[in-house]
Amino acid sequence: MTNYARMYRFGVTPWERYGQAAASSIAALLDREETGRSRPLGRALDLGCGRGQFTPELGRRGWEAVGVDYVPAAIEAAERQGAEGVTYVVGDVTDLPSAGLGTFDFFLDIGCFQGFDAEQRRAEGRGVSALANPDSTLLMLAFGLTRLRSRIGGVSQAEVEAAFPDWELLDVQPADTAGLGWPMNRTSPQWYRLRRRT
Repeated sequence: MTNYARMYRFGVTPWERYGQAAASSIAALLDREETGRSRPLGRALDLGCGRGQFTPELGRRGWEAVGVDYVPAAIEAAERQGAEGVTYVVGDVTDLPSAGLGTFDFFLDIGCFQGFDAEQRRAEGRGVSALANPDSTLLMLAFGLTRLRSRIGGVSQAEVEAAFPDWELLDVQPADTAGLGWPMNRTSPQWYRLRRRT
């Protein structure tokens, strides 16, 4: 498992860089999640929310947004933003049921799954499934396999599907790499969209 606490301490946070570089494309993907849903939108869980880069946006859009992250310092930084109607929780994404978060209609994972090994990825899948309402959706960004595996643990479509066997894969599309810089722009990032089977 990636040592996220150390990465935050040393300022090595490529997922935050991606969020800044791809803000408009992420907004378009979130627009799609709202299409056809009644209001209020329901509950959304930002998995591995870090310092709250995306959770407040979910709240602004009308979701009852919860951000969960394993790193207390990241959660403290997220809470300092003071985003209205947003809740943050220190919790383990590989053991979500123990956090007492309730159920959700939408899950957002921008790079959290990425940092796990195969068993931890399956554990995340089981936890998300346990918290998912019928027909809930999951939007996940994962960077692909590269020759830099020792530095960047790539994710394949098969690994995503193996970790979420109770979910239907709706769509896979390449993510924008503009502004990422090397080596992240060599990782073939993909957006995976899944729906919980009923």
